[in-house]
Amino acid sequence: MKILTPFAFLLLAPLAFAQDTATRQPMPAKVQEQASKSAPKIDPVKEAAIRKLFDVQGTKKSMEQVIAEMSANMKPTLSKMLPPGEYQDKLIPLFFEKFQSKLKTDDLLDLIVPIYDKHFSKEDIDGLAQFYQTPLGKKMASVLPEVLVESQTATMKMGQELGRKAMLEVLAEHPELEKAMEDAAARKN
Repeated sequence: MKILTPFAFLLLAPLAFAQDTATRQPMPAKVQEQASKSAPKIDPVKEAAIRKLFDVQGTKKSMEQVIAEMSANMKPTLSKMLPPGEYQDKLIPLFFEKFQSKLKTDDLLDLIVPIYDKHFSKEDIDGLAQFYQTPLGKKMASVLPEVLVESQTATMKMGQELGRKAMLEVLAEHPELEKAMEDAAARKN
């Protein structure tokens, strides 16, 4: 199965930290250099097999599709995270345009090659490549991006509804907390 769900994080992480970008510092060059030196070397034959698997799976195309769909789905989330205002109509599209221009699928593939190397043997990779050349494997590769996006949307909706219900129950059980929350909101306005 393709590992595409980590790419959801690539969209969620910058959105979650959008209000705190001024305090963020890039990783020092020395730390980046040390991290790249500590990464184990991948057997070139196995790396070639992993990249062949990505080709057979259509991973690059799937990544592009998932990223585009998730970007569209995340626009309302970003809008809710930012202070209200008309500026959002310009800021949010510009953010996604800039973010997507920096997000290169080849870089993502380079990032996940070591993950596949860690979790799959060369035989596993060869078996997966063989599977993805079957009719069922081809179907799975073609529909998986939609399945992932639809699953994420459904679970987000479920989580929001369960969260809403849980908050209402807690506030009903603890009216002092509801009052404190209302007081805090009144002070903020």
